[in-house]
Amino acid sequence: MGKVILVSSGKGGTGKTMFTVNMGAVLAQQGCKVMLMDMDMGLRNMDIYLGMENRVVYNIMDVVSGVCRIKKAMIKVRGFDNLFFMAASPGRDERDITPLHMEVLCDKLGRFFDYIIIDCPAGLGDMIDVAVSAADKAVIVTEPEASALRDADITERYLQSHGLDDISIVVNKVKVSLMNAGLVPGIPDIINAFKNPVAGIIQDDDNIHISTNKGIPIVCKKGTYIERNFREIVGRII
Repeated sequence: MGKVILVSSGKGGTGKTMFTVNMGAVLAQQGCKVMLMDMDMGLRNMDIYLGMENRVVYNIMDVVSGVCRIKKAMIKVRGFDNLFFMAASPGRDERDITPLHMEVLCDKLGRFFDYIIIDCPAGLGDMIDVAVSAADKAVIVTEPEASALRDADITERYLQSHGLDDISIVVNKVKVSLMNAGLVPGIPDIINAFKNPVAGIIQDDDNIHISTNKGIPIVCKKGTYIERNFREIVGRII
């Protein structure tokens, strides 16, 4: 049975979707069968980050409402043999999705995929309640900024209160010069802010921004320090 990983963040703009996409790509490169699920209803971006925005016909809400079968909403990511994704609804959707819907969907997908990675909306809300019901572990993506760290801490406590204890923290958009100057929280401060382990840090790099705009996971560029770093972070999480 496949493992379900929830990816969350306390606030928007931390790079949560970017990390989700690259985590899935790393696992797929290692031979795992991976399903990425975008749960950010009305504000979906995963299709853009994967360069697959023109391939979306059906979405997760179509599946849970019975409009289409699961296979119809599964989209194979270009350049990979074993990486698929499901898009979120493109706009406000009045159809209901419950924790039971998510548990059943992940149970069915888990028969065919090694990992199901759910990209939740930022913050706390109905979708994180839906996703946590099926999750085996969680990743919280934050950045070295006071409000982001506070919100990540609140998210960590919230997930733990819902029975999810296997949580990893990823610190994105790290600018070493600012840390060395003491202008933003340092790594020791960040580590001490959480009960769960920090799986790694991702330096702020223009190449990551370029890759998301081009719709190509940055880990597809082999041999770079970024690709090695992502592999190591994913290894610690898994």
